[in-house]
Amino acid sequence: MRLSENMQGAVLMTASMAGFAMNDAALKYGGSELGLFQAIFLRGIFVALFIGAFAWARGAFRNLPNTADIIRIALRSVAEIVATLAFLTALFNMPFANITAILQVLPLSIALAAALFLKEPIGRQRVFAIAIGFMGVLIIIRPGAADFNAYTLLGLVAVASVTVRDLIVRQLSPSVSSLFVSFVAAVVILFTGGVGVLVTQKWVPTDFQDLCILAFAAVFLFVGYYCSVAAMRVGQVAVVAPYRYSVMIWAIGLGYFLFNEVPDNWTLVGMSIILVTGLFTMWREHIHSRKNKIES
Repeated sequence: MRLSENMQGAVLMTASMAGFAMNDAALKYGGSELGLFQAIFLRGIFVALFIGAFAWARGAFRNLPNTADIIRIALRSVAEIVATLAFLTALFNMPFANITAILQVLPLSIALAAALFLKEPIGRQRVFAIAIGFMGVLIIIRPGAADFNAYTLLGLVAVASVTVRDLIVRQLSPSVSSLFVSFVAAVVILFTGGVGVLVTQKWVPTDFQDLCILAFAAVFLFVGYYCSVAAMRVGQVAVVAPYRYSVMIWAIGLGYFLFNEVPDNWTLVGMSIILVTGLFTMWREHIHSRKNKIES
């Protein structure tokens, strides 16, 4: 039986979140002993090859961006570097589910930033939901608590950097291929890892198992990117988008089975708040879009 477009989108979005979660878990599992920059460099080789081959097959290099878009892509690449270094440093040094949950505030932070800097409309109810969502992050972080992990602050740096990155993407010309931008990002991160290895650390001997784990991480990352794009091209956004929060289920499960991590009650409360406010924001966006269609 053929699935409806909405169900296809839901399956693809769930697969995308599984891919991202498994990439992060594989990188934490196999990369933490190698060091941050060596792990980024080795995984980057595989990611650049996968995305580059796919981009070439889809003709992403035929129409190169103009000067203005090249500047935007360069600025996006800087934000990508900061986000990657901040997120992976936090990932290597704090519970897996916690850092994953903090990143789920991204739809809220992007909506707020778009309203502030791009003058996109935003209602008071959405502003209230965003404020509540950030309270959920504070509950997870719990600054000042006895078990406070300072690395969680890097999670917030990653959120801010990804927000900047995505705002820049909104300014790119429609003719710029998403695959081309993704390939540039992969090469930039690969180069960052290589430079980091040369400057800050000695090369750690890497066995075949380590390479396999990092290769799997790259495959999962590619699956995450591809399925997320495909998911938004089928079905209704309001139906498909909420399935992005399935990543929390993957994060809790992978954290338990791979790292023997169990979120405490306060962390679960914070996760629940972020989940509810994120779903509410998506629902409000759906209502707003329907209202605009009716009025037009």
